[in-house]
This record gives sequence, structure tokens and C-alpha cells, in this order.
Amino acid sequence: MTHGMRTDTHTRYPGERRDWRETATRYALLPLRIFLGVTFIYAGLDKLTDSAFMKASGSGSIGDMMRTVRDSSAIPALVDLSLKNPVGFGYAIAFGELAVGIGTLIGLLARLAAFGGALISLSLWLTVSWASDPYYFGNDLPYLFCWTPLVLAGASYWSLDAVIRHRRRQQTGY
Repeated sequence: MTHGMRTDTHTRYPGERRDWRETATRYALLPLRIFLGVTFIYAGLDKLTDSAFMKASGSGSIGDMMRTVRDSSAIPALVDLSLKNPVGFGYAIAFGELAVGIGTLIGLLARLAAFGGALISLSLWLTVSWASDPYYFGNDLPYLFCWTPLVLAGASYWSLDAVIRHRRRQQTGY
């Protein structure tokens, strides 16, 4: 019986090759980062370029959508807050999605970007998707859980955060 000690690992020696499992583990979150980053950039741009969406009323508008989901949302007060200025709320969501998507895709302040994405997904789940029955038909809940590993792990590879971290280590000698 072992007591939490792994005996199958050791420090890599210079020039030693990594096996495919170690490489796969290092880059496991990269496909998720790419998917979420591209999706949120697309969602933000889609909202900004849809002339019907950025209106207080009318078919396909943010105002109409929020009025429709108000009574079925988990937090009607949050919907009421957005209805005070639906166009401003629409722009806030769109620019928030753009910032989250760009930050996630390029890996700049990746944990903060992922936290922002999780907050957007949570707010949309509690308002727009809450009435989905069964619950797993609401697409915002899976997005919320997709953001969680990126909040915890950040963007360790192929990211501006990694470049900045590497430069700091070189400057300080650590």
C-alpha cells in the first residue's frame, strides 16, 4: 500500500524526451481555450453587428428577449436591472464577451478572462436559460462549467501570460 507517494516520476534530465501523455497533459486545456475564446468573440461580434439586437424593443431585440424571460428567470431583479437600459446592457454583454474571448484566446490575464466568462455564463443561465426543461437543454450551464478549469489553471502554454511570466523569471533570475 502506498501512502500518497508516487514512485513513477522523476526529474527530467536535459535532452530527455517527454512521452505523449506528458505532452497531452500540458496542452489539455488548449482546445478548450480556443473553443471558448473563438465562441465568445463570435458571440460579441454577432451582437454588435445585429441591428435588431441592439434595440430596446422589436423582434429580436435585447429588450424583447429580457421582457420575455423576466418571469421565468431565477433572479427577476437581475432582469429588471437590465431592462432599465436594455441597449446599454446589450453593449455591456457584447463588449464583455469580446474582452473575455480575446483574453482567453491570446492568454492575456487568462484567469481573469475565464472568471469573466464564467460570470457571463452564470448570469445568462440564471436569466435567459433558467426555464430550460430539462435543465441540460440550456446552453449557458455547460459554458459555466467549461470556464471552471480555465479559472483554476489559467493559460500556461501558448499564451501572453506565459511569455510575461518567462520574462519576469529571466529578469529576476528565478
